[in-house]
Order: sequence, then structure tokens, then C-alpha cells
Amino acid sequence: MINVCPIGRNCTQDERIEFFEYDNKHKVRETMVKLMEEKFGAEYGLKFSIGGQISIDCFPIGWDKTYCLQHVTEFPEIHFFGDKTMPGGNDYEIFSHEGVKGHTVKSPEDTVVQVTKLFLHK
Repeated sequence: MINVCPIGRNCTQDERIEFFEYDNKHKVRETMVKLMEEKFGAEYGLKFSIGGQISIDCFPIGWDKTYCLQHVTEFPEIHFFGDKTMPGGNDYEIFSHEGVKGHTVKSPEDTVVQVTKLFLHK
């Protein structure tokens, strides 16, 4: 996988937050994903997904997060927690996979709350 970051990986935390807000308004990464899929997707067998706050993941088709499922076949139930679970997000394929129970989370704290409710309640 290659990770593309329009603002640059060495941005400060303040720049990360500023870009994230700008991107939510102006759809920079969404536009880049569409253009890269048009230009490189079919011809090179690549998939592009929005990841995290500031980046785009680029990987061969079929090598999304569902790739790991072939290695965890002994588990009767698989849960996935992710924040980019919408179509185009880098969690979407595994979140919506028929063999996985997907959960959308908003933050690490939200993940703890959801895991606690699902698995640690009395």
C-alpha cells in the first residue's frame, strides 16, 4: 500500500486539523480519489480510499482491509471498528463485508464505549 498525503506527512498537529477542516468543506481528497481512480484504477488494478484525517490509501484491488480475513477463519465472529466506514473510506470494504460485524466509531474513546457495551457489560 502507498499512502498519499496532500498536505504532507510532516505537517504539524495544527496544520493537520486545519487541513481536515478545509478538506471537509472543499472535498480535496474526495476529488483526488475520483481523479486517481479514473486515471489509474482500471488500467493498473488500483483502488484508492480516503484514510484518516489527511491521507489517501492506494493499493491493488483486493488488498483492502478484507485481505486479512483469509487468515482469521477460525473465529466464529469478527467485529471491526472504524471511522471511515462510508463508501470511499478505507474501512468501508471490511465494515460492509458479509462475514464481519461492522461498527462505526468517532474516536478512540467512542471505540472503548462500544467495545465495553458489546463485550464487557455485566
